[in-house]
Amino acid sequence: MKVKRLSNDIDIKTYLKKLGTDKGGIDILSSKHKHYLFYIKDMHVGAANILKQDALSIGADLAVPDGVIVAKEKIVDGILIATKKHIKILSQKEKAQPFGLKDLALKLSEFLKEKEFDIKIMGVINANDDSFFEGSRFKGKDAVFKIEKMIADGADIIDIGAVSSRPGAEYVGEEEELKRIKPIVDEIYKTKLFEKTVFSIDSYSPKVVSYVLDRGFGIVNDITGLRDDEICKLCASYNATAVIMHMQNDPKTMQNNPTYDDVILDIEEFFKERLEKAKAFGIDDIVLDVGIGFGKTLEHNLELIKHISHFKKFRLPLLVGASRKSMIDKIFPSDVKKRLSGTLTLHLKALDEGASILRVHDVYEHKQAVEIYKALKDV
Repeated sequence: MKVKRLSNDIDIKTYLKKLGTDKGGIDILSSKHKHYLFYIKDMHVGAANILKQDALSIGADLAVPDGVIVAKEKIVDGILIATKKHIKILSQKEKAQPFGLKDLALKLSEFLKEKEFDIKIMGVINANDDSFFEGSRFKGKDAVFKIEKMIADGADIIDIGAVSSRPGAEYVGEEEELKRIKPIVDEIYKTKLFEKTVFSIDSYSPKVVSYVLDRGFGIVNDITGLRDDEICKLCASYNATAVIMHMQNDPKTMQNNPTYDDVILDIEEFFKERLEKAKAFGIDDIVLDVGIGFGKTLEHNLELIKHISHFKKFRLPLLVGASRKSMIDKIFPSDVKKRLSGTLTLHLKALDEGASILRVHDVYEHKQAVEIYKALKDV
């Protein structure tokens, strides 16, 4: 008899099928494969004791502070360690329990609705001279040449913007933004490039968004997260995909001491609010972007990438754009031209945690990395 240890990161269903396990067995066994960790804040001590006992009774566990058993503190935090099967059981069991456990049961059940999406690469084109990365700046026919190369290199989406959103940047106004982007958009429309790939507009200007949606663009990448009702109306009327990004304050002030009670939970509340707004306007196709670098410290950015799986509960594609951003410098000092390896590390970790769209400056390198990443997942 021989034993081979397997990675926890395998596609367990593929292995079970190869083994010859029946379909019912595959469903049951795959639900026991991975352990999930949930940090539960502000529990009544009575809830903590009940949840601890219920978790233990089914093979899960709840880590709690010392003294919970004697109710040393009235309100406590805890960490639930459970498989998918355990979550299913607990989300039913706790519905009948007091001390707010019914609400917890509903919250846990949200994590059972996760949906997987194909990985997509979004290439970045900037039609302005003040973008933080010089290698992304293009104009007119030069931009079209770069777009064609990005498509050949494996880009699924091309994201075009004409206004810098780097920290400290001031908005140049709608007329100037349209003036910058119009030549590129007109070339795309004239050459029918929009028939070869999906184009995204990185803008929150109704005038600019209207112009490009009328010329074959299909995505509105809004760093203000649908703040403007006019953008909502345009997305709905053109049946465009809306990227709802989180940003604290605006580009000019966003890095002035950004603070959160809890960056994950605060952004969750923001997404809930904006998703309700999107729904009210009739927007059906939505992508969520936690906004790496937009009103966040290094610690906030790392926490969001490491725990982006929290947002899978919304069952929407999750976009991450850490490409060549200054957070890399804060870990390993370099300049913007030397941040590719750091970018790939951050983006592959984001994929591991549930992201499905990567916004990148370096399409070919990301396409290669993603294909190898997928091959590893399939082994």
